[in-house]
Amino acid sequence: MSDATIVLITLVVYKLVLLAVGLWASRRNHSTSDYYIGGRALGPWVAAVSASASSSSAWTLLGVSGAAYLWGVSAIWLLPSVMLGFCFNWFWVAPRINKMGHQLNAITLTDLLISSNSAPLARTIRKAATLIVVFCFTFYIAAQFKAAGTSFHAIFNLDLNSSIIIGAVVILVYTLLGGFWAVSVTDTIQGLLMAGAAILLPIAALIEVGGVGDLISGLKQLPHPTFTQLTGEFVGISAIGFILGLFGIASGYPGQPHVVNRLMALKDEAAIKQGRFIALTWALLVYIGMLLLGWSARLLLPFLDNPETAFFEVTQNLFSPIFAGILIAAVLSAVMSTADSQILVVSSSISYDMNQRQSHSMVAARLAVLAVGIMATSLAILLDDSIFNRVLFAWNAIGSAFAPLLIIRLMGKEITDKATLGAMMAGFGLTVLINSYPNLPGDIGERWVPFLVAFTIAWLGIKKPS
Repeated sequence: MSDATIVLITLVVYKLVLLAVGLWASRRNHSTSDYYIGGRALGPWVAAVSASASSSSAWTLLGVSGAAYLWGVSAIWLLPSVMLGFCFNWFWVAPRINKMGHQLNAITLTDLLISSNSAPLARTIRKAATLIVVFCFTFYIAAQFKAAGTSFHAIFNLDLNSSIIIGAVVILVYTLLGGFWAVSVTDTIQGLLMAGAAILLPIAALIEVGGVGDLISGLKQLPHPTFTQLTGEFVGISAIGFILGLFGIASGYPGQPHVVNRLMALKDEAAIKQGRFIALTWALLVYIGMLLLGWSARLLLPFLDNPETAFFEVTQNLFSPIFAGILIAAVLSAVMSTADSQILVVSSSISYDMNQRQSHSMVAARLAVLAVGIMATSLAILLDDSIFNRVLFAWNAIGSAFAPLLIIRLMGKEITDKATLGAMMAGFGLTVLINSYPNLPGDIGERWVPFLVAFTIAWLGIKKPS
């Protein structure tokens, strides 16, 4: 039996497990609330690991390790940025959004941003939010599908387009079957697999390099003087801009619908406290692991054409086919755990928010899931950009549109409908506009300007006490 066949069998078994979860979860859906938010009954492990996995995506396993391989030591700034986002979501956002979600019986993030469904601009705000979600997440999902397709293509030498379609079909089937429950439980399985890969693979790579000491000395000997600098090629003001720009990734965390809906779905305060510890531990393990992997890969495989293949190349060089299959399944897990969550968010926006919480049905929800999947698959075939850049663009755009509004709403403030709409469109529109220009160090303009402008508009629109 060939190595490729063993890997394929491992992946097929893994995908059958996911489909079985979808069938099981389909029996737990008796209402739209069940399908989109799990009846607000998530425990700490499912909520914490699924939220972490869905926020991380292929960007973490492939993008972060690729950035470490390409940038060198300066990629270390990704770690505190991500941890800041995790901490803010779990310590500040989680208890507040969970309480507000229960009080308002909210199913989507948009429910929390609208002061009243009878307000004159409520329908317009819902439509605008839906368009933003559809635009950003369709590209985001397409990037995940492309990552899955690239995996199959690299390992089995399958046609890339066929590989993208195979990965997309599996994700669509179990999301269609089980909705939020299927997505949350499968994301938990996938998140644990990601964590295992983020521990095993970097340790194996470090051993192959010779240990931490040899890793440090090896990096210093590379013929790239900026590779071991904390700010890489940037110095002075541009170095400060680089660091602040990377920290801007954290500002997007409160605005990600596929992440905060897990926080809304937590069953009680005790689950929040336990989930907090689980999520932060998961993030530390995964992100530190991927940084170490990228740096080790630079010494083991110094001439990779595409840094985002470092994970695959190290896996195939250091592990037997069965273990390689499991680790490659971890990459597909990262892809699926984000793509399925985002498909569900997009479908909820189309079938739920666009109808002003009226006449939505399970049939409409599933049709929306199918439509989004088809659009994303088509874009994945046509997409021509790195996973790292495409994901961060979508992350910044949707984060700037929603995070400032949600933060102010969770402070207990009411915002006028005009300011809500203005802040949402400014955050999204400015991100798209700035993205079309050459990048500043750390993309500081794209990550902070839209967020701060949107926050200012929302703050000025706070309703005065009557």
